[in-house]
Amino acid sequence: MDHDVVIVGAGTAGCVLAARVSEDPACDVLLLEAGPDYPTPEQLPLDLADGSHLPSDRSSSHDWGLTSAAGRGTGVPPVPLPRGWVVGGSSAVNGTFALRGYPEDYDAWAAAGNDGWGFDQVLPVFCRLEDDLDLGDRRWHGQHGPVPIRRYPAEERSVVACTYLEAASRAGHPEVVDHNEPGAVGVGPLPVNTRDRLRMSAALTHLAPARGRPNLTVRGLAPVDRVEVDRGRVRGVRLVDGEVVGADRVVLAAGAYASPAVLLRSGIGPADDLRHLGIEPVVNLPGVGRALADHVLASVDVPVRPEPVARPNYQTMTTWRSDGSDGLPDLHLFACGPFETNRVGDGERLLPLVVGLLDPASRGRVQLSSADPTDPPRIDLGYLTEPRDAEPLLAGLHEARRILATEPLRSLVTGPEISPGPDVTDDASLRERLPGLVRTYHHPVGTCRMGTDPDDGAVVDPRGRLYGVDGLAVIDASIMPSIPRANTNLPTLMIAEHLADGLLAG
Repeated sequence: MDHDVVIVGAGTAGCVLAARVSEDPACDVLLLEAGPDYPTPEQLPLDLADGSHLPSDRSSSHDWGLTSAAGRGTGVPPVPLPRGWVVGGSSAVNGTFALRGYPEDYDAWAAAGNDGWGFDQVLPVFCRLEDDLDLGDRRWHGQHGPVPIRRYPAEERSVVACTYLEAASRAGHPEVVDHNEPGAVGVGPLPVNTRDRLRMSAALTHLAPARGRPNLTVRGLAPVDRVEVDRGRVRGVRLVDGEVVGADRVVLAAGAYASPAVLLRSGIGPADDLRHLGIEPVVNLPGVGRALADHVLASVDVPVRPEPVARPNYQTMTTWRSDGSDGLPDLHLFACGPFETNRVGDGERLLPLVVGLLDPASRGRVQLSSADPTDPPRIDLGYLTEPRDAEPLLAGLHEARRILATEPLRSLVTGPEISPGPDVTDDASLRERLPGLVRTYHHPVGTCRMGTDPDDGAVVDPRGRLYGVDGLAVIDASIMPSIPRANTNLPTLMIAEHLADGLLAG
């Protein structure tokens, strides 16, 4: 074998796994990434380094350029799907939201038969990952991990952030100091993983300290076509250029879109679908590519005065239960910007007040367009295929308008609502407009979900091991059996850290 372990995908999970598995000096590890590699912070392009904003240009060399298929009978148009095409993956291009979700999210994973995934088991992993610079002395936080987490203090907040916090509080949302405290619901500063405005991707927090190890090789610009399998055992991977790399074990960490695509091209997935594409089935696993879940976004967009000083775009967060019950929050609401690049009038900037659906019932699917690895997969997000997903989104848009109409935020608004628009006022007109408003929150999960029964859609077992192929694992956001009520970067880091010990054990 060329290597003991080959990890496919140097994103959030892959960087953690490469760092952890290479701790064993006797284990030869190869980390493969389709995008470019920038080994040091000094080599990072500015749009990747600056964690105060999202990269603004999807045509750059650091995005996969994916777009979803049109919705199935829902009226949802194709949606752009930004994903990081670079070592660090989407952790190198994200908004740096550092949220975990709620204990009930992980207890539900365990209740579904995934032993070891309850909140009591994963909380120590979250704590081990983080260096919470504000609240590290609390029992549910860590102070010595590789991921720095902070909240912007008052003196660093934008005018929008300050006025949003006050307006949401006046509108009745309770104040929250720590959004990662179990059970926290309300409005407060957003925890972020930046340091001196540097986006602390997994490439920096985990991979960078491990790069000097002689048993770890990182290869950028090395896209993988498929996994090589012989008689039920993994033998390595084949790159898009035809190169075959041998390995005793292979871990797919390419994310919820690319990991199932690699499996399907390898002949692992729904047998009938594979034959239709001319791919000989190796393992019939009906769950590959199914059960795609993603948080859905919509927003109320208004014009506001520009900030006197440029500040980070993402500084605040509200969690809210849309039906007014005591249940878990089903929505995020947050002020986004205002974006300096979005000029909507003379001296005006666009301010979206964003609504994110945290527990969508709708499910989509990832399929191959062809057996050609250079063809992007067909991604059906499934947005609004479950009609009940519309209700909390509508409630959230109404609540966003109510907060925007509350002082002192109201005084920042300089003109009529841009979207959905001043003519879209009642539920009927807003519901009609909703399919054209929704977009991704960038949190796809579930396409290789873990579980105990492959006949029921499970692709991997609770340790990430693929059913039907020895030596092959999937460890990334695709194995989440349900989507947590949080942005998925921290949960994905946790998954990789939680399963790394199993890989070290062999």
